[in-house]
Amino acid sequence: MAIRLFETRTNNSNVPLRVAMGHYATSHSHINYYIDLTLTKHRLSEAREVAAHLCSMISQATVIDTILCLDGTEVIGACMASELTRKGFNNVNAHNTIYVVTPEHTTGSQLIFRDNAAPMIVGKHVLVLAASVTTGYTVQAAVEAIRYYSGKPAGVCAIFTCLEECSGFEINAVFNQKNDLPDYSSKPSHECPMCKNGRRLDAMVNAFGVSSFT
Repeated sequence: MAIRLFETRTNNSNVPLRVAMGHYATSHSHINYYIDLTLTKHRLSEAREVAAHLCSMISQATVIDTILCLDGTEVIGACMASELTRKGFNNVNAHNTIYVVTPEHTTGSQLIFRDNAAPMIVGKHVLVLAASVTTGYTVQAAVEAIRYYSGKPAGVCAIFTCLEECSGFEINAVFNQKNDLPDYSSKPSHECPMCKNGRRLDAMVNAFGVSSFT
């Protein structure tokens, strides 16, 4: 059975939030909504809206040299870099511009940067951009990687978040659980109420999308 998406009413009418109710498994938890951010991440008009919204939430005093894009958010990251540059945000890069970079993941889910990409992290003020933050594990790993490579975490942005803060940083997001999807639930698999009630999983979901079991 195909996943049936619907758009929810949110506080941001310019960017739709597309979701599907069900029983889904991620790498870290079981959730009752699949949040489809495919078009939000890859359609330029929506990416620009998200970028403008997120940039409006960042203090003008924040120094940003690099945007670290997680979960396929490179289009939004590029739009944010353009918007921040236009607004005159400070950076310490020699060419007075903002880098947009994607990490490489090891089999153990660690984030690494090859020698050619590491200079965009080392000594830089790095803003973390994620698609969604539910457990916070991926963002925490990103912040730890930035510090490991002698970078300076500058903040965290996301399209959707269940958390208000992660790794000591407030999460700036377009959508959040409290205001936009209050019945969203994320539980460790051994605590999942749907599993305890014998409900089978509908699909596996990750940053690339959804794979249905039926």
